[in-house]
Amino acid sequence: MNNKLTAIIVSAGLAMPMHLSLAEPVDKTNTLPDAKPGQCYAKVRVPAKYETRQEKVLVREAAQKIETIPAKFELAEKTVTVKAAQTKLVPEPVEYKKVVEKIETSPAMNLWVTSFDKQAKPASPGLLAAAKQNLGIKIDEAVPGMCFKEYYTPTQFKTETQDVVVKEAAEKVASIPAQYETVEERVMVKEPSEQIIEVPATYETVTEKVLIEPAKTVWKKGTGPIEKIDNTTGEIMCLVEIPARYKTVKKQVVKTPATIKKVEIAALYQTVKVRKLITPEQEQRTKVPATYQKITKRKKVADARFSWHPAHEANRPEGNPTGSQVCLKEIPAKYQTVTKLVVSKPAGFAKQQLPAGTETIKVKKLVAKASEKRSEIPAEYKTVTKRAKVSGESLEWRQVLCETNMTKEIAMRVQQALKDAGYNVGAVDGIPGGATLRAVDAYQRSKGLPTGGLTIRTLESLGVKI
Repeated sequence: MNNKLTAIIVSAGLAMPMHLSLAEPVDKTNTLPDAKPGQCYAKVRVPAKYETRQEKVLVREAAQKIETIPAKFELAEKTVTVKAAQTKLVPEPVEYKKVVEKIETSPAMNLWVTSFDKQAKPASPGLLAAAKQNLGIKIDEAVPGMCFKEYYTPTQFKTETQDVVVKEAAEKVASIPAQYETVEERVMVKEPSEQIIEVPATYETVTEKVLIEPAKTVWKKGTGPIEKIDNTTGEIMCLVEIPARYKTVKKQVVKTPATIKKVEIAALYQTVKVRKLITPEQEQRTKVPATYQKITKRKKVADARFSWHPAHEANRPEGNPTGSQVCLKEIPAKYQTVTKLVVSKPAGFAKQQLPAGTETIKVKKLVAKASEKRSEIPAEYKTVTKRAKVSGESLEWRQVLCETNMTKEIAMRVQQALKDAGYNVGAVDGIPGGATLRAVDAYQRSKGLPTGGLTIRTLESLGVKI
């Protein structure tokens, strides 16, 4: 509860009930109630509702009692191994024997060279690629001792005569002028039209009663004998009927509307001399033949080419030898004799078995395992009385009395009813003061009624009829 609310309650001389919740009440006053004109409603605090219930409460849960029975043993003799059987390893050295072996130090191979001379150089990869391209598969089928030579055939040409255009065929063009004649024609110089003449409207003055605001009902904040007790209650709203409002005005209305009148205007003509086309201008075209000249030119009939041929073949190819050749030379393998020691028997171990060692001891042998014995202990309950909340505190609109619908006579009857119920209201004078407000609040709290306004339900409880 905020400090301001506490101060108001203390200043009013009211005791705060112990069951008052410190939580904010639920506000159900977002929309105004469905009321009739002349009725007033206030935002009041509706207290929480409680009920007394008998409830069975568990004071001790059900459980189990456990008794343990120890295990049983007896003495017995047992032979145990104190030293395990094992295998002992005895080392044996490696044994060798002598063998004679012929080892190849340089493998046999075939090598392409430029000749079979001792100083001949190896053939380059480019030279071998050119020979293989021209010879095809033959170079791959070569055997040691074979040579292949390169031949060159130059480019071949022939001379021929040809007609060449020195001036292309074309056209010669000329124009034939157009022919005209002069004639007289009647020409419209201004088209027919219409002239529109405006006839203005006529008016008359009339009087009219105009509705400027319709009749309505509005909610207005009210004041009355029951004011706010705290910051959340006591706000009074009254539904008031406001009559419609009218105003008499003078205005001009159209007696005859504005119109228009159309007048026809004839077309204007004029006679003029016109030059008329008889025959349009035309074009004339004449063919001019092309001019030729004979020339002699040299034309290539065969490209220069290189070719490779086996040197051992009798038929000589066309062309001249270039001096390039490749020969397949056989180079024998080289060997060396060596004497070496090889293992005849590898190093190893001889296995020697050693027996295990045993000893007889006394041991405790399990005759019966440890066990448990369980017994059930029932749960214990106690019946208690509890005060349970049925509904929480809330703020609601309730119909109340205020200055709009409360008379001095009704105020006196309320004061008298509170005084008869044992509450101090001061003088019974029909003027609700601070004592009357405190008495109303105290009565509402004692009866569990909504607080914050003199509600109709409070009047019914006091037995005051309106």
